[in-house]
Amino acid sequence: MCSAATPNSGDVRANPGSSRPHVVLLPSAGMGHLVPFTRLAAALCSGHGCDVSLVAAVPTVSSAEARHLAAHFTAFPAVRRLELDLASLDVSEFAGADPFYVRYEAIRRSASLLAPLLAGGASAAASALVADIALASVVIPVAKDLRLPCYVFFTASATMFSFLAYLPTYLDANAGGGHAIGDVDVPGVCRVPTSSVPQALHDPDDIFTRQFIANARSLANADGLVVNAFDALEPEAVAALRQGTVGAGLPPVFAVGPLSPAPIPAKDSGSYLPWLDAQPARSVVYVSFGSRKALPRDQLSELAAGLEASGHRFLWVVKGAVVDRDDAGELTDLLGEAFLQRIHGRGLVTMAWVRQEEVLNHPSVGLFISHCGWNSVTEAAASGVPVVAWPRFADQRVNAGVVARAGIGVWVDTWSWEGEDDGVVSAEDIAGKVRSAMADEGVRKAAASVREAAARAVAAGGSSYRSLAELVRRYRDGLVITNGM
Repeated sequence: MCSAATPNSGDVRANPGSSRPHVVLLPSAGMGHLVPFTRLAAALCSGHGCDVSLVAAVPTVSSAEARHLAAHFTAFPAVRRLELDLASLDVSEFAGADPFYVRYEAIRRSASLLAPLLAGGASAAASALVADIALASVVIPVAKDLRLPCYVFFTASATMFSFLAYLPTYLDANAGGGHAIGDVDVPGVCRVPTSSVPQALHDPDDIFTRQFIANARSLANADGLVVNAFDALEPEAVAALRQGTVGAGLPPVFAVGPLSPAPIPAKDSGSYLPWLDAQPARSVVYVSFGSRKALPRDQLSELAAGLEASGHRFLWVVKGAVVDRDDAGELTDLLGEAFLQRIHGRGLVTMAWVRQEEVLNHPSVGLFISHCGWNSVTEAAASGVPVVAWPRFADQRVNAGVVARAGIGVWVDTWSWEGEDDGVVSAEDIAGKVRSAMADEGVRKAAASVREAAARAVAAGGSSYRSLAELVRRYRDGLVITNGM
């Protein structure tokens, strides 16, 4: 168990009380993890007076990650780039595993290589380390050896974070020696039904399951926990985490969301902005299932037919492969030339990367069909755009529940979930839901209310602003947990 925080007496950090603490950020893999880390870097550097270094594990898994990192360091030259050359990993050990989960493992097995980066070398010694949740159990011990304060950043929802924090208690009480997971009643938060538990966690031998449980059991040894959440969107979960309801012995929790997109100039906005500019206000349905997964071909066909039948304008970002470096297909191959000709003018379909926050803040966008990755949910909430939740895997059903409970969107919880045999949603169902959601004034008003609450949270004096300021004070004072291991 953890004891009280004490001043750091080691020599691996900047001087206690210095006006600009040096914070090292360590993300894992995937845009869902990388994007909030770069937003946190921008907030700490530009708004809270920190020197910031961002560790980039090389090579990246996807081209999107490499582009995003390059753009971020160009836009924020004060943020140092520290490269972590990963130790070799025999990927045949993980045949068939998700490539992003394998990358988590590669970074985890390279944790011992972090010490020289954290101790200084070419840059100033660190005041604190902020590590991605996917790396927590292996990075916290490295930081403890260096007597360096270590904070864990959970880049998804506070509700999912509550599930993670409570899971060891649940497993110890209910699962014996195995890891069979049923419905999980997270104290003070909600019930997470077994159907919403990330698919991988139902397999005790899955690489993600081993990582997830190890990270959950390590949380009490961190010096603090950071989550990209705010009170108005997840009031029960944020309160339960702060009050320690979900687990005994957790360190302080800092809800700092929604982290704002960093002002990174786009090299090329493509054709979507001029097209959006030409559409009437709140007339466009924006459709994106994120950067991590591609829809099956039969579901792509039904979605195309449903969008066409809805009668509404739409901007659809199509992904054809799990890893974008493998995405060599053409739109005509995926959707057919006839469909693209029929929707010309009323719909715009692209496989190019778009600046999602730019799209959601455009006045012509009135609805977002989303997989409910947490970046997408927070961006929709901050923009006031209602959501049709269509989760596909991982934490996305938990996040869809957040959307529904907050009233900022709708979720048909019978719609397809990766791996289900009857998982194709019909064009008729899609068209009907789009039409009803676009006409739902109640959801539109709720989304506008949450947008206003999000703006208040991150403004000077708001709850999230104060949380981040307190976090920076701790970095500056050099507080560490003793006897935590």
